[in-house]
Amino acid sequence: MHGLFSISERKVDLSDTSALTLASSLRILLHDLTNRGGLMARAKPNVLIITCDQWRGDSLSIAGHPVVKTPNSDALATEGVLFRRHYGGAAPCSPARACLYTGLSQMNNRVCRNGTPLDRRHGNIALAARAFGYDPTLFGYTDVSPDPRYHAPDDPVLRTYEGVLPGFTVRQLLPEHQKPWLSWLSARGVDASAGFPDIHRSASGSGKTVSNDPPVYKADETPAAFLAGEFIRWLGEQDPSSGRGWFAHLSFFSPHPPFIVPEPYNSMYDPAGGPDFRRGTSWSSEAETHPFLDYVISRQKKGKFLPGMKGKVRNFTEVDFRAIRAIYWGMISEMDAQLGRLWAALRSAGSWNNTIIVLTSDHAEMMGDHFMLGKGGFFDQSYHIPLIVRDPQRRKAAGSVVDHFTEAVDIMPTLLELLGATPPAHLDGRSLRPFLEGRQPSDWRDAAHWEFDFRSIEKGRPERHFQIRSQQCNLAVLRGEEWKYVHFGGGLPPLLYNMKEDPEELHNLAGDPSCAAVRLDFAERLLAWRAEHLDQSLALSALTEDGVAGDVAPLPIY
Repeated sequence: MHGLFSISERKVDLSDTSALTLASSLRILLHDLTNRGGLMARAKPNVLIITCDQWRGDSLSIAGHPVVKTPNSDALATEGVLFRRHYGGAAPCSPARACLYTGLSQMNNRVCRNGTPLDRRHGNIALAARAFGYDPTLFGYTDVSPDPRYHAPDDPVLRTYEGVLPGFTVRQLLPEHQKPWLSWLSARGVDASAGFPDIHRSASGSGKTVSNDPPVYKADETPAAFLAGEFIRWLGEQDPSSGRGWFAHLSFFSPHPPFIVPEPYNSMYDPAGGPDFRRGTSWSSEAETHPFLDYVISRQKKGKFLPGMKGKVRNFTEVDFRAIRAIYWGMISEMDAQLGRLWAALRSAGSWNNTIIVLTSDHAEMMGDHFMLGKGGFFDQSYHIPLIVRDPQRRKAAGSVVDHFTEAVDIMPTLLELLGATPPAHLDGRSLRPFLEGRQPSDWRDAAHWEFDFRSIEKGRPERHFQIRSQQCNLAVLRGEEWKYVHFGGGLPPLLYNMKEDPEELHNLAGDPSCAAVRLDFAERLLAWRAEHLDQSLALSALTEDGVAGDVAPLPIY
C-alpha cells in the first residue's frame, strides 16, 4: 500500500505526495463514503482536546492521590479510560507540545527549547483535522515558534515563541502575558493595572513570604474561568444539526505558576497534610549527586514562581514548600471546577454523546520534590502527566485504568484512528484505540521515553558552565518498570536508578559494578530506540521500477 490513510476498507493511493493530491483524495473518499452510507452517514464526532499546563499525573483523586480532589476529572474517567502511567515527551512548554501535536519525539520534531522553530515540513493534529473537514479552533495557546525560513526578517511573529500551531483558527488567544484576560477583568471592574505577573500576587501580602492570601480576582474570574467561558460561548454558536462536527483545543495555563488561587481554593488543602516530599536530606546532598542537578538547583529563583519574592528556591523551608504545594493543589481543584463547567455545557448543548474528549497536560511539576519547583531534567515528577480519553462510540472500556506506559506522542495517532484514518507510519507514537476498545496489544512498549534539551542559543549559559557545545546539552531517559536510565550528552555521567527499591531516585547505581550489566542493557536499548525512531518520513519508502513502494509521509497542507 502506498497510501498513509485508510478509512474503513477503502484505500487511498498517496504515491503522489503533493498537498493538493492528499486533500483531493480525502475529499473524494469522504464523499464516496457519504453516498454509500458509510463513515459519514452519521454526524461526525466532535473533538475536544484539553491541555493543562504543569499538572502532575499523580495529582488526581481517581489516580489515588491521598489529598487532591478532582471530581470532574474523575467523572470523565468513569466514562472514558484513565492512562495512569502517561508521560510527556519533553519539557518545557514548546518542546512538550511539539511532541503532542506532531506525534514525533523531540529527536525528530527538533523543538529543543521555548523559541526553537518547528520545521514547517512536519504535519500536526490541526492540519490533519482540516483534511477531515474540521475547522480546528484554538482557545488559549500552543507555544509553537514558526519556521523563520518562510517569514521576512522583520515579521513580528519571529519576536515571540508563543506562535500558533499551523492549522488552527484562533478564537481566543491567551498567551503568557494574558492581556485578553486582563482587559476582561478590567471590564468587570477589577483593577488589573498590575499586569502579568504581578496581577497574581496576593491582594494583601508583601510578597516577601509564602502566603495563601487570595489575589484581587475571584474564583469565577481566573484565567481558566475566562477561557472556559469563551469556549462555552463559542459552543452555543455551533449547529449540531449540521452533522459536520467541530474540533476545539482548550489550552489552559493552570496550574502553571505563579502559584496563587482565589477563595475557596486557597485554603482547601492543609499544608501539613499530604505525602512526604521525595528528596534527599538537604539540597546540597541532592546537588552533590550529579553536576546537572548542581547546576539546576543553584539557579532556580523564587520570583519565577511567586512574583516579588527574592532568593533561591532551594532555600525555601519545609513549611514554605508545603504551603506552596497546598496552593498548587488548590489551583488543580480550581481547574477541575472549570472542567465541570465544560461538561455541563456540552450536555446542555446536546454534544456530550458525540464528543471525543482528551484531557492531558504538556508536562508536570517538581513541586518541592528534590528541593525544586518547575519542570525539566529527568525526574518522573516533571514528565508524569494525566491522560484521560473518552470516546462515546467506544464504551466497552469505560471506567477502566491502563497501567501500560503511554506517551504524549500517542495522542495524534490515536485521534487519527478514532476519526477513521490509519496513522502515518513515520509517527513515533502509537494509537491508544485498542485500550479504548478494551483490548490489550501484545507488543506494547515496556518503558517510557523522554528527552530534555538544556541548550541556550541566546545566552549560552549551560554551554559555558559545562564547557560543551549546544548540540551536547541534552539528555534522554528510558524509564522501565524496575529500572530507569538517563544518558547525557557532552560527556556528563549517566544515571541509573532501581525504581522498585529507590522510587525517590536518590541512589545512582550507574557506577556500581554489580549493576554494570543493567546499565549496558539499558544503554543499548536506548540506542536501539533512537535508531528505530530516527526520522522515518521517507525512510519507509523506496523508488522502484514500479513506482513508489512503502509509505511516504505527506507534506502538510497550509
